Amino acid sequence: VQLVESGGGLVQPGGSLRLSCAASGFTFSYYDMSWYRQAPGKERDLVATITSTGGMRKYADSVQGRFTISRDNVKNTVYLQMNSLKPEDTAVYYCNTEAVPTYWGQGTQVTVSS
Repeated sequence: VQLVESGGGLVQPGGSLRLSCAASGFTFSYYDMSWYRQAPGKERDLVATITSTGGMRKYADSVQGRFTISRDNVKNTVYLQMNSLKPEDTAVYYCNTEAVPTYWGQGTQVTVSS
């Protein structure tokens, strides 16, 4: 299994970013995918989950209405569109697969600051 996150960066409050996670080493279209985040000194928290076909999506209350998770089962990629970003969204963002939930990639840093 390999998960490679990208798309993070520095953005001002109110701005947007789109994260990508390229997956390989398993049958991507069979499994739910999730995004997590970990802020400095805090535990890793679930942000959003999308089912294998993309038919259902769930979000943490803190990002509901601002973030959108999506997937492309041809490109084996899951995305996280983040709008109206807040300083409290600053964290390292990781994707995760139901196929191997103990596997974590390197993550991508998102910093929201003026």
